[in-house]
Amino acid sequence: MSAFSSSVQSLYVHVPFCAAKCEYCAFFSELSSGEQMNRFVDALIREMELVASSLKPRTIFFGGGTPSLLSTAQWRRVLEAMERLDLLGADEWTVECNPATVSTEKAKLLREHGVNRISMGVQSLDEGLLNRLGRIHSREMVFKSFDRLRAAGLDNINLDLMFAIPGQTMDIWKATMAETIAMGSEHLSCYEVIYEEDTPLYEQLQAGEFDVDEALACAMYDELIDTAAAAGFAQYEVANFARHDGEPSAELPSRACRHNVNYWRGGACQALGPSASGYVDGRRIRNIANTERYCEQLALGQRAHESVEQLSPLASAGETAAFGLRMNAGWPFKLFEQATGHDLRAGWVGDMQRAVESDWGVRSDDRFHLTRQGMRFADTVAEWFIRPEP
Repeated sequence: MSAFSSSVQSLYVHVPFCAAKCEYCAFFSELSSGEQMNRFVDALIREMELVASSLKPRTIFFGGGTPSLLSTAQWRRVLEAMERLDLLGADEWTVECNPATVSTEKAKLLREHGVNRISMGVQSLDEGLLNRLGRIHSREMVFKSFDRLRAAGLDNINLDLMFAIPGQTMDIWKATMAETIAMGSEHLSCYEVIYEEDTPLYEQLQAGEFDVDEALACAMYDELIDTAAAAGFAQYEVANFARHDGEPSAELPSRACRHNVNYWRGGACQALGPSASGYVDGRRIRNIANTERYCEQLALGQRAHESVEQLSPLASAGETAAFGLRMNAGWPFKLFEQATGHDLRAGWVGDMQRAVESDWGVRSDDRFHLTRQGMRFADTVAEWFIRPEP
């Protein structure tokens, strides 16, 4: 992946707290505790102080966990620190929210300090499936929280949905999409359930409590693409759909998540918080996946790194190729060479041909991209393009 030659222009912050652990989630998180959350805020501010001089963020993304679980007072401390450190003013600033933890006061505070994009984890509008997934919100909370965000002046909202949930029928999926689209959000992120080891859902699958219906999952994905397109959403990545203000764009809809596009295109990103993973100056940097130890390290004035890996140019280019192929535009050959210093047509010709022969890829004079069917299996194709360290 390429890094910016001067200040890093992308910032990710991981807030590790959740009110409850969802059945499917394999991300690092822990149950919220007032004292621990205060310690985390202290540590996060210290970490910001250590990296602020090398940051000039154009995109900021607070993910989790559940960032909206932080109290208004805790958020105010974080925002005041960012203002003091000259970290405000990003072109795009996203905060992930759970519908159960969105208050009017909190929404207004975030908007006043420059947050201009919200990603709300809806997952489903079926009460039975919400319970099945271990979500703490109800369908009614989704609509109320959406209205609160709009009232606070937030006009760029993403709604997260999941499909192929155990017990989810095609009719339920269609109804959820219809109700979600009717809300009028600017962006949709729709993910197929993945069964990660060490999650309750995986254990239930292994115990034979339900079966995975691959044919239904494929049909749901096709229904998603068609329904989103009919409603004016342009698909620009495997799971992401955005509206476009003005004339349609072949490359990227205007409401696409710029922070994630930077990631998929191999851009540098500074990552803060427990378990956060970033990429700066050719190095893959991962923080300790333990909030207690993270806080202890920062209390000593030290970054809480678990690992720092210097990637070779070829390995970095392979990762960049793999991530970028998740986008509908694929990789324009000139853009890939600018980003990595490598020619996709030279180093990955066999992998492109393999995808073409599988009807999963298309190679033209100026680019390589995946087909609609190939997008469904983008993770498999990505593995072909990865290049191991020598």
